[in-house]
Amino acid sequence: MDINLELYRVFYYVAGTLSFSEAARELFISQSAVSQSIKALEKKLGQTLFVRSTKKVILTPAGETLLQHVKPAMQMLSEGERLLSSHTELMGQLRIGASDTICRYFLIGYLNQFHRDYPDVRIKITNSTSIGCVDLLENGQVDFIVCNAPNSRLNPHMPKKVVGEFEDVFMGNPEAFSIGKAMELRELLEYPILMLSPRSTTSEYLHQIFAVQGLRLLPEVELNSNDLLLDLARIGLGIACVPDYMCPGQNGLVPVQLKNQLPKRQLVIVKHDSLPLSQAAERFLEYFEPKPENHQGK
Repeated sequence: MDINLELYRVFYYVAGTLSFSEAARELFISQSAVSQSIKALEKKLGQTLFVRSTKKVILTPAGETLLQHVKPAMQMLSEGERLLSSHTELMGQLRIGASDTICRYFLIGYLNQFHRDYPDVRIKITNSTSIGCVDLLENGQVDFIVCNAPNSRLNPHMPKKVVGEFEDVFMGNPEAFSIGKAMELRELLEYPILMLSPRSTTSEYLHQIFAVQGLRLLPEVELNSNDLLLDLARIGLGIACVPDYMCPGQNGLVPVQLKNQLPKRQLVIVKHDSLPLSQAAERFLEYFEPKPENHQGK
């Protein structure tokens, strides 16, 4: 029976996640492509592999039997690739587009590990806002970008992978402002607001959040650096809005408690929809993939 190995790979990820949408994110393909692959595999095997409903996906007995054979095969292939790659020196260039905040507080650990694993790869990071990073990607100046979402510049056809979630937090100096009690957004406007410049996803997001409540956001200071916003907040110039992953260890600053928490945003890796990735970029993105042995299937 002549069946493309890629169909078994898609099956493996759907069986491991029990979700067509999650498998699509992990494989960097569309959900419709996942669905078509599973239908093609079921047709070739003459068996129904999944029971689909609006809420969940369940393996059929035939699907469970197939997974018992596919799972060790995929793990053996992954191990074989790992062994071969360990004997092959990876070279070339890795080109990433990201903001300084994402580089410093999210990517730095991955970059450190990648540089240790592949010291011969030249790493080039182009710094821009999350909106500006999309321009870098479309112009072919980077292999991929790591940016905030939602993002008005992102093309819906661009392959995206969610790699994290965060909340926007307002940080202030309690010695400069009375911020010890929970407050509404309208009360927050009584304080000088420090935030990122208009050409940023944070500015777009905050203006939209305030506008939904009929409020007009007029920031006191707009900069291109979250770290500088925190420095200004620390000396009492205002209340800085920054992502929560920056907050630990910020001496002299405390978060303002809001009566209604702001909706979470996401960190996403985005690739070009038509340009191929370099070998170095593909290897780096593997750091964000789940380990095959961690997939749980019935």
